[in-house]
Amino acid sequence: MNKRSFLKGLAFAATGATLPSATWASMFDKVAGISPVDLATNEDFWLGIRKMYRLKPDYINLENGYYNIQPQPILDAFLEHVREVNYQGAYYMRTVQFDNKKKAAAKLAVLAGCSSEELVITRNTTESLDMIISGYHWQPGDEAVMAEQDYGAMLDMFKQTARRYGMINKIVSVPNHPASDDEIVQLYASAITPRTKLLMVSHIINITGHILPVQKICDMAHGKGVEVMVDGAHAFAQFQYKIPDLHCDYYGASLHKWLSTPLGAGILYVKKGSASRVWPIFAEEGRDENDIARLNHTGTHAVHTDLAIADAIAFYEMLGAERKETRMRYLQQYWTSKLRHTPGVVINTPEDPARSCGIANAGVTTMKPGVLAERLLKDYKIYTVAIDGANVHGCRITPNVFTTTQELDVLVKALTELGAERSMS
Repeated sequence: MNKRSFLKGLAFAATGATLPSATWASMFDKVAGISPVDLATNEDFWLGIRKMYRLKPDYINLENGYYNIQPQPILDAFLEHVREVNYQGAYYMRTVQFDNKKKAAAKLAVLAGCSSEELVITRNTTESLDMIISGYHWQPGDEAVMAEQDYGAMLDMFKQTARRYGMINKIVSVPNHPASDDEIVQLYASAITPRTKLLMVSHIINITGHILPVQKICDMAHGKGVEVMVDGAHAFAQFQYKIPDLHCDYYGASLHKWLSTPLGAGILYVKKGSASRVWPIFAEEGRDENDIARLNHTGTHAVHTDLAIADAIAFYEMLGAERKETRMRYLQQYWTSKLRHTPGVVINTPEDPARSCGIANAGVTTMKPGVLAERLLKDYKIYTVAIDGANVHGCRITPNVFTTTQELDVLVKALTELGAERSMS
């Protein structure tokens, strides 16, 4: 879908949009010949993107990793979907609901680079991956491998599953600053035994922004007869990749993060032929055991969110995947490069640009993360989130495409001053 078709197709409400559609089209026309690298530093262009968002003026939002708010075009389209579903009521639910969900899933499969037979829409990453963890055919004594830096909801499900089935969890700790990919691969390899059945790995560690060498980990694990489940909550639509290229068996992601869909949308990828290895959360009889749709029975849910997925994909493609990734990398390097050697400040994210994208984590060496988050908000009007555990002590900093370098300058100033303040005390 090109940008003009997107703008026309959404039929934005004139009262809700912050810019007329003709202005958006003109803005993209003007930068058509500019490379993503050069465009990443073009603040005028990104200020234009910023105008597509309604931003609360009370604080600088650097906690976009939890939930990427929707730009006005997607929000307007979503509200229209809500009205239309409400208008049609049960007629919509009993006629085209499931066909429309399949169409949205097919568009997501194209974006993910996989077959539509391998991907379904869920409500979030937790639902996707907890289904694999709890639904796996565990036997007493079976083992699973994961990292303490993985997301808490999945770690909790592994703990519950261990109590329920007698399987064993083996937990490694990923270094914040690895020397090489091999160091990380060997870390996971060292935890695998003949009893290991499943390995979970984060595509990008949510608390630090550390991108892991997933394909290498998957190849290693498969060589030992172990399946791999990947947590891609923060990867999908933040940076470019195709799921099959990772060589994983299962992959879950949240669409309300970097694809900026409304809340309540995620994906589950199951490599073709692997669905029979998982019990669904909600039963649906009568399907082939290898039909991924048997894992997708959720009952009545927010179908208007499903409809907005196509709008979010269209916006993402209009912005451009490479443009977005390059801008996100630029923003992260912009502020972390200024602080890596600042007294009293520690960066908990690898310095190698290939090992991160837009997310990073920074702490003040003598200040608890919770206190740091409070000071950033109270003294500098910067909203972020404190991380204090799993060998990570600091605040996760997650800009978005609407974030300006001027806002990041405020962050740099804040951390520099707080680092100096605590160092002198």
